[in-house]
Amino acid sequence: MSHPMGIRQAQKQKTRQALLDAALQLLEEQSLSSLGLREVTRAVGVAPTAFYRHFRNMADLGVALVEEALGSLHLMIGEALREPRDDARIERTVALVAELVRTSPAHVRFIARERHGGVAAVRAAIGEQLDRFGDEVAAAFAREPESAGWSGEDLRMLAGVYVDHMVMTASSLLEAGPGGEEQAGVLARRQLRLISLGRRHWLD
Repeated sequence: MSHPMGIRQAQKQKTRQALLDAALQLLEEQSLSSLGLREVTRAVGVAPTAFYRHFRNMADLGVALVEEALGSLHLMIGEALREPRDDARIERTVALVAELVRTSPAHVRFIARERHGGVAAVRAAIGEQLDRFGDEVAAAFAREPESAGWSGEDLRMLAGVYVDHMVMTASSLLEAGPGGEEQAGVLARRQLRLISLGRRHWLD
């Protein structure tokens, strides 16, 4: 027999996830700043007071969506960065972004919209996640022979270019829609090759 505490915890987690899923669906057509708490609870079929058992406010829910969208990507990005050759790294990175857009378009749309949206806590959460990606990319580059002579500041600048490009590529693939993904992917790979060539000659 299952323990009552375990059953209650599972039900609580199920309701929390339902609130996140409902909010994400509603955010397909609007920004977080315009989304009301009652809209979300109505979509889930729970009382508005139940919301506060899981989130302090809508900004708190938005921060949870940021973690859901980006938190699990660090391991995959790390694996792509361990590719020893630039061409393999580029292929794997673009494939990773394309897969994210294919499987989680609502999350990608949410991040693209709210990165510069009206909810400060969510903007900050997205910024922190992207900064963390930048730190991870810079650390990976620092270990490579091509980075000999580079300053830490320049490595972080280069990492920021790569991270910004990943975000831009995700948005481009999302907007491309069915049939346009291949062209968007080709352009993304060419742009990354251009950045890679520039990196090799930065100290010339």
